[in-house]
Amino acid sequence: MTPPKLTVRNIRAIPVKVPMTYALGTSQQALREAPLLLVDLETEEGVIGRAWQFCYLPAAAPAIMILLEEVLRSVKGDPVAPAELWAKLAKRFVLIGVQGIVRMAMAMFDVAAWDALARAAGAPLASYLGGTPRAVPAYNSCGLGLMAPAAVADEAEKLLAGGFRAIKLRLGYPTLEADLAAIRAVRSRLPAGVALMVDYNQALTVQEAIRRGRALDGEGLYWIEEPIRHDDFAGCAEIARTLATAVQIGENFSLVYDMERALAAQSCDCVMPDLERIGGVTGWRRAAELAAARGIRMSSHLYPEVSAHLLTVTPTAHWLEYVDWANAILEEPLRIVDGNAVVSGRPGNGLSWNDEAVRKYRMN
Repeated sequence: MTPPKLTVRNIRAIPVKVPMTYALGTSQQALREAPLLLVDLETEEGVIGRAWQFCYLPAAAPAIMILLEEVLRSVKGDPVAPAELWAKLAKRFVLIGVQGIVRMAMAMFDVAAWDALARAAGAPLASYLGGTPRAVPAYNSCGLGLMAPAAVADEAEKLLAGGFRAIKLRLGYPTLEADLAAIRAVRSRLPAGVALMVDYNQALTVQEAIRRGRALDGEGLYWIEEPIRHDDFAGCAEIARTLATAVQIGENFSLVYDMERALAAQSCDCVMPDLERIGGVTGWRRAAELAAARGIRMSSHLYPEVSAHLLTVTPTAHWLEYVDWANAILEEPLRIVDGNAVVSGRPGNGLSWNDEAVRKYRMN
């Protein structure tokens, strides 16, 4: 599809803090509100592209906004050509490094740029990228944090609403026995055929991950996610070689270079890049090519509205991670039907802000 001719005019960003439907209690911290940054890319032609950034901490939002101001100073008046703009910005920020809040700002600008192009073309992002909007298998990743077995089992039942056929449980309790108790409590409430993923959020050492992983091999888990420090690719490789259960990593890949190193080290059985950390839509496309060349299944991390579009053009597409964190501020939240994400047929990536909700949840 011939790219529309658009020109960067302005970038607006609004920080909001929305309540989570289910608290997210990981081995690292507990979250009850989602600090988001809503990004609008305005073009001279009147087309607006949108993206939202999960900031992790409210204090990160103003810092990202400052970096977006620098992005605008660097590209104002330039044609909206995402790959070229990424290269220009990477050169601009080379001395400070395309990491952290710099990468956050660049990635969300990139997402908004692709959205603007697809909107201008009158096509869903999936179609604009050469695919077809379709249903994408999703697992429910809301909630299921570290709680008592009875509480986590109760929550598991609730997360099946929408026909989900897979959910994810956070682990990293003080003992293996507590991990097993949580898994078995959840399993006791799940219908046959529902997949259960678990996520340690980097809580373990290599030795402890192998010890616990061997015990978990008999629990019928779909995958074990991030058992150790995210950048210890040699340690992950040892775990992946030892365990029968698939090892999943990738949400902390910083750009495609990290993914290249991880796959070269045979650190995992499958990958799940994060739309922001991998470098927006431009970075995702490069990651999808790498996964296809290696024949490794590729899922998404967060950002379900945009990731659903991207998975339709990912040759080794696996699972969409579903979270409802942005639903409160969206005009049309992502729909889940029979456990599948229904990719929007509207032009662009489908993001449109609910102005009244944005005013309600706006951070000072």
